[in-house]
Amino acid sequence: MKVFFLFSDFYRKTIAASFLLALCFVLASCSNGEKDGAILRIGMIEEPRTLNIWLASDANSRKVISLIYQPLYTYDPDTLDLAPWLAQSMPEYDPETISYTVQLRPAKWSDGTEVTAHDVVFTVDLIKDFQVPRYYSQWQFVKKTVAIDEKTVRFYLAEPRAIFLTRTLVNYIVPKSQWAPIAEKAKTMANPLIALMNARVEKPLGSGPYVLAQWREGAFLHLVKNDHFFGSGIEISNRKLGPHADAILFKIYGTADVGVLALKKDTIDFFWWSIQPGYIEDLEKDENTKVYLSDRSALYYMGFNVRKPPFSDPAFRRAANTVIDKNFIIERVLQGYAARMDSIVPSENLFWYEEHLPRYGQGLSRDDRIKKAHRLLSENGYTWETAPVNRSGEVVTPSRILLPDGRPMDDFTILTPPADYDPARATCGVIIQEWLKDLGIPASARPMSFGALLQRIKDRHDFDTFILGYGQLALDPDYLRSFFHSANNRPGGWNMSGYSNPEFDRLADESVQAMDPRIRQELIRKMQQVVMEDVPYIPLYNPAAIEAVGEKRFTGWEQMIDGIGNIWSICRVKSTEADM
Repeated sequence: MKVFFLFSDFYRKTIAASFLLALCFVLASCSNGEKDGAILRIGMIEEPRTLNIWLASDANSRKVISLIYQPLYTYDPDTLDLAPWLAQSMPEYDPETISYTVQLRPAKWSDGTEVTAHDVVFTVDLIKDFQVPRYYSQWQFVKKTVAIDEKTVRFYLAEPRAIFLTRTLVNYIVPKSQWAPIAEKAKTMANPLIALMNARVEKPLGSGPYVLAQWREGAFLHLVKNDHFFGSGIEISNRKLGPHADAILFKIYGTADVGVLALKKDTIDFFWWSIQPGYIEDLEKDENTKVYLSDRSALYYMGFNVRKPPFSDPAFRRAANTVIDKNFIIERVLQGYAARMDSIVPSENLFWYEEHLPRYGQGLSRDDRIKKAHRLLSENGYTWETAPVNRSGEVVTPSRILLPDGRPMDDFTILTPPADYDPARATCGVIIQEWLKDLGIPASARPMSFGALLQRIKDRHDFDTFILGYGQLALDPDYLRSFFHSANNRPGGWNMSGYSNPEFDRLADESVQAMDPRIRQELIRKMQQVVMEDVPYIPLYNPAAIEAVGEKRFTGWEQMIDGIGNIWSICRVKSTEADM
């Protein structure tokens, strides 16, 4: 599929002029005599919504924040094992006190002051005191955090929690000096949490490789190298760190079309967005552009509201899974740039993935999928005036399916995001409705705005089925517990389908406290078996991360799961033009 870019000359000139004006302003503002080649130019599809770390939930805000604030630990690009980052070494566990002791490496904030254990204690206490969303669940089981000395911190847990290492310790640490006054002021407000999250931080104080120099809203963000970055010149996970670029210029483009065009015209060095497969052929024709295809930790799926019939019937859900041709979706909708999913955990997550699961409909022709699904439904009391398979074993056009109680099934809706938000998911809804109609199931796809869609599914539980996705799942699959534990079946809870299975709950509860990784691995794999037998969600596909860079000015991108847009790349790419 070839993509043609149709822009008027006026539009092209406007884009170029706007960017040149922004670039000239930034260059003029730099007083260190940096060369043009030392500025890494990164395109973004949307502007960050905020640089307040507690409010930031959108991908673009978190991209910028990830270069300013840093965690105690991160993931090794090759092994995905935990790697010390702000921490000097791996944490020491004391089973008697259920505590972890962490030694900090020598590090400074961007103003030159020391990063200390007191900053870590402050960060944890702030999250717990304010019950900050997105963070609190990962810290609430930490009973007490103590600074043993300036560079030693000890975490006392209320009970053993396996995710403390894999989820909790990879959260960012913030400076007490900047956030303590903000927190104290917020506590005097009517709603302290809202006050904290709405606090405007003009110049975030961080320990990362870059600091914010200027943000011209609607145009660009200019970051400059943090001279106090703890990683400069040292080796972590067998990689010597920089950063080598003197500055980063983030330019906002609004659409993927404009961003890819900027990349082709050498206006930017990297477009930090997973692009659609249709761009690949055109980009690969440019000898100065390189396309990276990376595995992702992602899940795109169809969900059922199992609180009401017939979606409450596992046999109905298994039949729906059987009639869906996932390989067709991958080849025709995603042009082959995706992996089939048969579990909620991506198969690329090798340690946790359970491979011995039902492969509903895999390898079957259309007629065979219909026949198998028809058999599943017939064996569980569903009937038709005209069945999808006649007495001769031929597939025919069916009448509307009749439920086990003899009533015709009501029309129902497959909710999807709109095509301009995600064309793949919107298209999947239309295709799946037709496959279900092959069984006499009266489905109809309906796109709606993403915000309204989430509110209807997650908060009101007013839906039949839906197609959604998680573009970046955590590498630790504790999300299985979040998605399907019956305790999370509540308005605003992550168990959006309303699934309830006592065996799953038992396994999930045991997995929380399983400190031995091998024991926990076995529990996580059993949880996948239970869920995929019941099928509250039908996993569909895991798309590849498709990213592109210009190779004329920078090289050395680090590829790992979820792509090259990561802290390792930012710390290691080198200019081909400037002496480093």
